[in-house]
Amino acid sequence: GKLWVRIISCITCVSPSTMASMRIVGAILAACLVQTCSSVSLRGQHSVSPSVCFASEALKEGQKVPDCTLPTFKFSEVQSDGETCNFAPATVKSADMFKGKRVVVFSLPGAFTPTCSVSHLPGYEGLYEELKAQGVDAVYCVSVNDAFVMHEWGKQQQCKKVQLVADGSGIFTEGMGMLVAKDNIGFGKRSWRYSMVVNDGVVERMFVEGGQQDNAQGDPYEVSDAKPMLQYLRSVKK
Repeated sequence: GKLWVRIISCITCVSPSTMASMRIVGAILAACLVQTCSSVSLRGQHSVSPSVCFASEALKEGQKVPDCTLPTFKFSEVQSDGETCNFAPATVKSADMFKGKRVVVFSLPGAFTPTCSVSHLPGYEGLYEELKAQGVDAVYCVSVNDAFVMHEWGKQQQCKKVQLVADGSGIFTEGMGMLVAKDNIGFGKRSWRYSMVVNDGVVERMFVEGGQQDNAQGDPYEVSDAKPMLQYLRSVKK
């Protein structure tokens, strides 16, 4: 405040030519002041590229799975014309999925993608009864896709046994520490490929594909398929 009073007092005593020069200087000072204020207002904030995904640390065996509610849609049977079906907003609570149950979960990058459609989902669907025989109550397939995509994929795959779980906003996947960026192939944020056994909400065993990272160049598929899972379940049942 006092500084500006002194500046104004000096301005009233100067000549017109000096006044013109001071106007230029004043403009420069004003620009600097705006820049300084902007820097101060942004202090403590971080500029993050939208293409970068900062996933939390992946869950480990012995830890609880995320407690969350997933917004989704519930679909009715297809109508007689074979084209339309009824649907309504719904929610899926992870507590309902896991509490008091021993379940197998496998997660993949996307519905309708080649490896997921040719091998990953069909593998678990084909071995479903054998997995159940090892003391498993249900098998879930989780993907960061919306409910409509998952519903159509299930029909295309003729999936009758594995339950498809649409994690459209990546809430569960992020809580698992498995949400990664796949912007390099135009997918946005998706799940890293993994599988696990969950016993009453606690991770019993995990199979995570190697090299988990954002914008990975490849899509490893070596340990999360149905056969290693069945082998593990048989080994612990003996």
